[in-house]
Amino acid sequence: MRVIGPVPTGRRGAVLGRHLASGLGEALLATLVAIVVAAVGLVAFSLVDWPAFNSSHVTLALTTVGQVVAAALLVASIVLIRMRRWPWLAKPLSWVGISTFVTVTLGMPLAATKLYLFGISVDQEFRTEYLTRLTDSPALRDMTYIDLPPMYPAGWFWVGGRVANVLGMDGWEAYKPYAIGSLAVAAVLALVLWSKLIRADWAVAVTAATTAVTLAYAAPEAYSAVIVVLLAPALVLAWGAIHRPAEATTTAATAGGWGAVLGTGLFLGLGATFYTLYFLVAAFAVFLMGLTAAAIAVYTFRSEARRTKATEPVRAWRAAVPPLLRMVVIAMIAGLVAATVWLPYLLKTLTTKTAGSGTALHYLPESGAELPLPMVDFSLLGALCLIGTLWLIVRAASSRRAQALGLGVVAIYLWTLLSMLATAAGTTLLSFRLEAPLLVLLSAAGAFGFVEGARAAYQAFNEPARFRVAAAAVALLGALAFVRDIPHVLEPEITTAYTDTDGDGVRGDRGKESAIWHYRDIDAALLAQTGRPRDDTVVLTADTSFLSYYPYFGFQALTSHYANPLADFAGRAAAIKTWSELDSPAELRAAIDATPWRGPDAFLFRRSGENYTLRLAADVYPNDPNVKRYTVAFPARLFADPAFTVTDIGPFTLVTVRR
Repeated sequence: MRVIGPVPTGRRGAVLGRHLASGLGEALLATLVAIVVAAVGLVAFSLVDWPAFNSSHVTLALTTVGQVVAAALLVASIVLIRMRRWPWLAKPLSWVGISTFVTVTLGMPLAATKLYLFGISVDQEFRTEYLTRLTDSPALRDMTYIDLPPMYPAGWFWVGGRVANVLGMDGWEAYKPYAIGSLAVAAVLALVLWSKLIRADWAVAVTAATTAVTLAYAAPEAYSAVIVVLLAPALVLAWGAIHRPAEATTTAATAGGWGAVLGTGLFLGLGATFYTLYFLVAAFAVFLMGLTAAAIAVYTFRSEARRTKATEPVRAWRAAVPPLLRMVVIAMIAGLVAATVWLPYLLKTLTTKTAGSGTALHYLPESGAELPLPMVDFSLLGALCLIGTLWLIVRAASSRRAQALGLGVVAIYLWTLLSMLATAAGTTLLSFRLEAPLLVLLSAAGAFGFVEGARAAYQAFNEPARFRVAAAAVALLGALAFVRDIPHVLEPEITTAYTDTDGDGVRGDRGKESAIWHYRDIDAALLAQTGRPRDDTVVLTADTSFLSYYPYFGFQALTSHYANPLADFAGRAAAIKTWSELDSPAELRAAIDATPWRGPDAFLFRRSGENYTLRLAADVYPNDPNVKRYTVAFPARLFADPAFTVTDIGPFTLVTVRR
């Protein structure tokens, strides 16, 4: 066998530079196209007074039309690519098509409301609060607690805050266009990345499939969905970075996989700044890749030694060094990127005792106690996942794509089993949130399986003239049948966006506004009575959605699960309970001043007879639901003192503390 010497470092550097310049340039152009498409689409939707989605089928009909147009653009780009015609048009056409699909599928159903999926309800409340915080200031601050760096990754919210600030929008108002725009950008970036890894026509098809699945099952959590849609090509890239069996026998000038190492590290770092769980799962998958590549390298080395009957002692373990070294470099790059968001929190933990009340992992719904098996579901998606599963098994030994996606699927299943095992230790690893990544990986595999299966059938049937057209028609019909159902899959989230009251005091369905309508008067009273700016005012309230609209800090978070561990959620809850049991205003004022945390500058209560009440939350894991609500009542007499100013506003009572 002829041994090929290593490619000179200088040539590899030049190749790496060309690849990076080409990839980054294309990614930048694609991003600009997606931003323009999303902006134009969302502005156009906002110019018409549409009926609410939950009371009319008008927006659903127009969503379907838009999806068909987007599909036509994607099909046209694939045809041009396969015909090798007008390459200058094919790529931009695919970018426009995929970003149009995202914009129409999410933007049209939400066109008559300013709120995003789930409105300001459930977990969307604290997410909007975070965006409002980082719209007010670019400083990395906790979403709720003053003087604390954030534990929750700030990346997506920080960028959104800067976008909202530039556009002169409040955080709550910017949430919807930013969420949709960021998903459009992530989709075209996934397309660009796929196109660098596989055939361009296949890249369009697999991106369309994974984007559709992402929108259906991950869109409500937009900041994690942007990682989900990039996960499949990123894992293929990672496998190419770590496992390079042909490197020693190629004469082609390549970058030696170091471009892929850089890209994988940047993806993991981005994941760490956006969404901790998906970062950990992706890092776990890359770790499995490193071990697998090292094992293959050692086995191959030993097999070659036996074949050549080497007489000198060989140290097979050395063959494991290159893939493991690449894995370490990836980890270092990811760590540097992650430090931009995580470093302030990690430094704070060195000087502040981390409270034992951190309960972010304390949630175990039924879906987290079972293995997800989407490939046995009787549905279009189930069929695609089944095709993907079969393809992963059949092609495991011959396709690097199948190996990469298969290792990603294995990582998710192992994580799920570890999460179930962790319940014995009183915690979980939140495996129930891995449904979307699993579906996306299996859908990507399903797209490859369908294309390769159709090609095999075409050859097996002696290449009938119309077979390719028939196979494409089946794929297109299946795709349209799935995407038209996305608004129905998201119907509960869309309905909530219309029934919640926005920051202007308006409901998208024109129904009766909730108590949130009074928030504007509360904000005005707070500014007038405290004389402090919003970002220097701490409010104790159970109506924490107030913090989603206005960038005040809270004394206590909505639940312990999203509370900063450094804030001592349990200690604060105990302090609030103790304050409510005091006998006089003087004692209350002294207790507030003596608290180890920055005390409230104001209380925002609900009235109940002669008491002012707060409805707080306690962690009751392992029960499901994992949160117990309880009421703390403050006697009105505790605030009958010149040290406090009491103002009734609608169903609320605002009490400000004179400093």
